[in-house]
Parts: sequence; structure tokens; C-alpha cells
Amino acid sequence: MVKKTLVLGASLNTQKYSNIAVKALISKGFDVVALGHKSGFIDKIKVTETKKIHNNIHTVTIYLNKKFQVQFYNYILELKPKRVIFNPGTENLEFYKILKKNSINYEESCTLVLLSTDQF
Repeated sequence: MVKKTLVLGASLNTQKYSNIAVKALISKGFDVVALGHKSGFIDKIKVTETKKIHNNIHTVTIYLNKKFQVQFYNYILELKPKRVIFNPGTENLEFYKILKKNSINYEESCTLVLLSTDQF
């Protein structure tokens, strides 16, 4: 089963980890949705600025620090993902409690490491 993944905080800057993660997810055959603060493309994936509700999102991987996450709490809850990955620098105890209350798994991990070790 391909885990449809939303990259939250996707950047068009090729030096940013979120950009590298989108490319890594694509190369591993994942269905990727990208949401960032600028519209454009990362390879064939359209990065949008719009909080569109997507069906069957398995994983949300976050590349925003906690002060920018608040505006996405309800959006992520509406997506009903199976898990949320908090990449290094995005840890957020407040959001962990909200996710737990809504029966959504979360983990502090690195998407790139998970992909490179086939643990994603």
C-alpha cells in the first residue's frame, strides 16, 4: 500500500529539507501532496498554498516550527491522517496532546532518515 503523504511546509528552495523530502518520497513511489507558503513545483509535484482537503492522507510530515503550526491544527485534524511526523525542529507538545485526543499517531522523527532506512 502506498502511503499518501502530505508535506506541510514544502519549500521550492532545493536546499531545504522539505524539498529534498518531497523528491525522496517521489523516488520511493509515494503519492505526495505538498503545501507551502509559495506555489510552484518540486519536480512533478505542485506545491500549493491552499488548505485543500485530500482523501486518504496516511501521513502528514511537518516542516514548520511550532509557532507556524497552530494555523494548521484543524486542517490536519480534518485530513484524519494515520500519523503525523514532526521532523527535527518542529516538536510541539501542545499539538501532540491534540493529536492524541483525536486518536492520531505522531512521532518525532526525520522523514529522510525513515525513507533511507526503509522505515517510512
